[in-house]
Amino acid sequence: MKMLIEQCNEMKLKGEVVCGQDFEDIRTLSDEAEVNPVIGQKIKNLWTDPGIVATWNRRAEFQIIESVKYYFNDLDRIMRDDYAATQQDMLYARVRTSGIVEERYQIDGATFVMYDVGGQRNERKKWIHCFEDVTAVIFVAALSEYDQSLYEDASTNRMIEAITLFDEIVNNKFFLNSAMILFLNKKDLFQDKIKKVDPKTVEVFKDFPGGIGDYELGVQYFLGKFMEMNRQPEKEIYHHVTCATDSQNVQVVFNACKDIILKQNIKGSGFM
Repeated sequence: MKMLIEQCNEMKLKGEVVCGQDFEDIRTLSDEAEVNPVIGQKIKNLWTDPGIVATWNRRAEFQIIESVKYYFNDLDRIMRDDYAATQQDMLYARVRTSGIVEERYQIDGATFVMYDVGGQRNERKKWIHCFEDVTAVIFVAALSEYDQSLYEDASTNRMIEAITLFDEIVNNKFFLNSAMILFLNKKDLFQDKIKKVDPKTVEVFKDFPGGIGDYELGVQYFLGKFMEMNRQPEKEIYHHVTCATDSQNVQVVFNACKDIILKQNIKGSGFM
């Protein structure tokens, strides 16, 4: 909320703020302060305040994690004394990956080793050369970020950066024999955003053939941007449109990826 308050001031939207005292109380609140019911109520008041709503609607102009909306919308439950985080609460929590994180899974008698790596520019040099001969690469890009800029470079569009990185990965010599799986993630946020923000209004996507609300066309448009990066006609790119907070959607996609990885592993062993 303090980030929204700061941006509200910078965007000169404070004149639209109704809850002025709550605005000042949270603005001056220490970062170490315990969030009690009184503070929780002030945050709740501000979340629906016209000035903060106007700021949130312009969130593409600054850096803020989209999932805060989930928590702000459920403050009454979260502020209860007996609050315990649900699985959904944990799914919406987000921490930037730094370095290389290894996870091992036993699935149907097979061991899967997954490496989660940071996608930020300063993270790539740590891992790009480490994964020669991996069975598969899962590349995750957010559909909803077509009008947003990078955290580390405000002059670069996030979607363009993702497409550029995908180009580097899909055509990299280290991954020539690896299955390539593309996740176009955050389809729920994309479906909501495209009702309000026409991709054509973003300079780098002015060739978008659709308009406001064209969800399916939007998915195909951005999918095409990624697919055309592949300069190896014989290399198949598997793709899925996903919502990481939808456990049923993730389960279906995970099962499909498991089959692709097992098939690729058998192929690499010379049995196919």
